[in-house]
Amino acid sequence: MKEDRVECTLGRVFKIVSGSTPKGLKEVSADGEIPFYKVSDMNHKGNEVFMKKSNIYLSESDFENLKLKLYPKGTVIFPKRGGAILTNKKRVLFQNSCFDLNLMGVLPNEFVEDKYLFFWFQKLDLCSIYDGSNVPQINNKNIFPLSFPLSPLIEQQAIVKKIEELFSSLESGIADLKKAQDQLKIYRQAVLKKAFEGELTKEWREKQTELPTAEELLMEIKKERQKHYEQQLAKWKEAIIAWENNGKEGKKPGKPGKIKEFELNEIEELPIIPNSWAWEKLGNVCLKIMDGTHFSPKNIEKGDFKYITAKNIKEGRIDLRNISYVTQEDHEAIFDRCDVKKGDVLYIKDGATTGRAAVNTLEEEFSLLSSVGVFRTIKSFINPKFLESFLNAQVTRNRMLSNIAGVAITRLTLVKLNNSMFSLCSVEEQHQIVQEIESRLSVCDAVEQNIQDSLEKAQALRQSILKKAFEGTLLSDKEIAKCKAHPDYEPASVLLERIKKG
Repeated sequence: MKEDRVECTLGRVFKIVSGSTPKGLKEVSADGEIPFYKVSDMNHKGNEVFMKKSNIYLSESDFENLKLKLYPKGTVIFPKRGGAILTNKKRVLFQNSCFDLNLMGVLPNEFVEDKYLFFWFQKLDLCSIYDGSNVPQINNKNIFPLSFPLSPLIEQQAIVKKIEELFSSLESGIADLKKAQDQLKIYRQAVLKKAFEGELTKEWREKQTELPTAEELLMEIKKERQKHYEQQLAKWKEAIIAWENNGKEGKKPGKPGKIKEFELNEIEELPIIPNSWAWEKLGNVCLKIMDGTHFSPKNIEKGDFKYITAKNIKEGRIDLRNISYVTQEDHEAIFDRCDVKKGDVLYIKDGATTGRAAVNTLEEEFSLLSSVGVFRTIKSFINPKFLESFLNAQVTRNRMLSNIAGVAITRLTLVKLNNSMFSLCSVEEQHQIVQEIESRLSVCDAVEQNIQDSLEKAQALRQSILKKAFEGTLLSDKEIAKCKAHPDYEPASVLLERIKKG
């Protein structure tokens, strides 16, 4: 620390408050001028730094009747209870406002620059300070003792200015990277669209002499599905006999469901495809379409079996970096419903990322949450990578998400998945399309990974700038000397004495 900086506790420098939620709040109108903020308001567009928009506005009479407190412009607010803490969001009040009991606020004062306080909070990881209970929460005991570097006010202003200059340059670079990222996404989707309308393989297809048609392939799929059903039925009969001979102990083996044919919807508008192709419902070309568990496992993170949820499904791959685990008991119960195999196509059917697909390449067994669906194909007739790419195409997502179940939550049912249309072509052309896609997108993937790496480095650089700022090493000796030469300069120790008296 510099000799004229003082390490204090946050509670010693600032007044820290919690909001309140009065019982009569639901009865107020929304045509007042005083904002009342909830945690959810942090998600509004335009509220990324300053809180400018609320779902609730109080009139002067509402404010007085509810006996609320008004907190000043510049107050830094953050979630203090529940899963919202894990989002690590911090915001600044743009005007004098009220907020509810799930938010905590650090009030500004004349001794610390508002932005200096906010930038310090940007360095703080809320996940590192909450109580480790079933419901995460931050209380005074968690926030008051935090170490806060008090700098001279003139130096605070210089630090804020330099942070903003460095961040401005960084944001410009990030904007360029994100623009390139968006352009790659557009290119990727253009490739996939052409692939599943037959454009990528047009020349290849014209050179072929004896390609089977989609109708011929569908007949072979039907035969194989029937053969598979008969094999499953024979196994079930053997299991029933064994169960009965064992005194009917344990769970009775479930009978395999009969093969269901899904009627084509003739009124649905679909893209034009080559004559040798056909639009067919996914339920008619897959052996099985299923999803994961609909109950909550008892001991997440305490088992030995991987538990995959929507967060682990990326386009074309399974991401195991944030994998959860379940016990053997829970795994067996889940796996009995959804016995995922290598080569199955996993698909997010529920939530904000609905529509992402990835072929399962894992050798070991794992459990699935119900937000993930599973397409099991006959691999000799449907190339899993072909289906994966088809599902990841934006045009496919748009069709599948039309008229979805659920209002507040994006959710695809198994019925919807079975009834969704699929562009079927010969196995030979499926393999060729996969090759054409991969040859075009392999370079795209490498560039995209470089962009992602650069974005992560930019975020690390942002934290490095903040770290230096609050360790007292961001300003050069020349910049510090300039601060000390300012007529209003006073050491932090003097500033701290004024805080104590104030």
